[in-house]
Amino acid sequence: MGMDLHTMFLTMAGEKGPSGFEEPVAKTAQRLLEPYVDETWFDRLGSLVGVRRCGKKGAKKILLDAHLDEIGLMVTGIEEGFLRFTEIGGVDQRMLPDREVTVLCDPPLMGVIACLPPHVQSAKDSDKAMEMEDLYIDVGLSQEEAERRIPIGTPVTYRCGCFFMGDGRVCGKSMDDRACFVSLVLCAKLLKDKDLDCDVYFIGSSREEVNGAGAECAAFAIAPDACVAVDVTHGDSPDAPKEKTYQLGGGPVIGLGPNCVRTLSQALEESARRQNIPYQQEVMTGHTGTNAWGVQVRREGIATAVLSLPLRYMHTPVEVLDTEDLKRLAQVLSGFVGQIGKEGAV
Repeated sequence: MGMDLHTMFLTMAGEKGPSGFEEPVAKTAQRLLEPYVDETWFDRLGSLVGVRRCGKKGAKKILLDAHLDEIGLMVTGIEEGFLRFTEIGGVDQRMLPDREVTVLCDPPLMGVIACLPPHVQSAKDSDKAMEMEDLYIDVGLSQEEAERRIPIGTPVTYRCGCFFMGDGRVCGKSMDDRACFVSLVLCAKLLKDKDLDCDVYFIGSSREEVNGAGAECAAFAIAPDACVAVDVTHGDSPDAPKEKTYQLGGGPVIGLGPNCVRTLSQALEESARRQNIPYQQEVMTGHTGTNAWGVQVRREGIATAVLSLPLRYMHTPVEVLDTEDLKRLAQVLSGFVGQIGKEGAV
């Protein structure tokens, strides 16, 4: 029995899985996807793979990808019981002071990233962001106990999960990109009983935030005819430049550019129009910052497209999205997949 949308969000966002340490979230993702596909497995880099086979000889293979990893931190040393750390992925150091974190040792420990109260800061320090190398995590332990319980190299994540706001909005950590994996589950659900002319591979990929290796290796093994990378793009807010952001509630965002094969972008647009679903367009003239970039050059070349979900406050613990956009994205994807083999996009 599949979960409802609210439960999927709470379940996925609550898991801890920075790049290279995705196993807990990948197992949760497997439970969500299994009811709607024929088979699931994990590859050597820890990516989740699920396939819905159409049963037709010589069928095209379509890969739909959303990454499971989140940005995080890693312990580099221990001083007087306090943890020194560095980043995993693109962490904004302005977000770090006074942040609650989970140190993923066994068993996990709660901690806070230490900060000086304003009363004891110098005037020089009070008006600038602290460098990561000047910060440390307080886990409330002595040096001896910290060394015993927390190995060097232990990953760390933001402690928060997610919560629901007004007008169908969701806020939380790791919405990038677990919200998009939720959209893949919704797409698989929409396709469950449909007659298809292609085999559909759903990937919850690892390591996107550091190098994209998970999707690249999975794509090499699967050798799909086409891949749609489903990721987030920048959502609108009053202080954000309008030309670089996309409206929450305005529908999914279809990528246009050299990393996006034109016929695939057009097929996604046609799927949206056919279903009367609003959509937005993003011109992407170079590296898209998604798994499509690396997947495109696997094997002899794989046709790629980028389909995005508008997201506010990317790479922070308070990422915000619109659930209606997520549902519409799943509908656009399912309509696109349903036409493979019937039209000339692939």
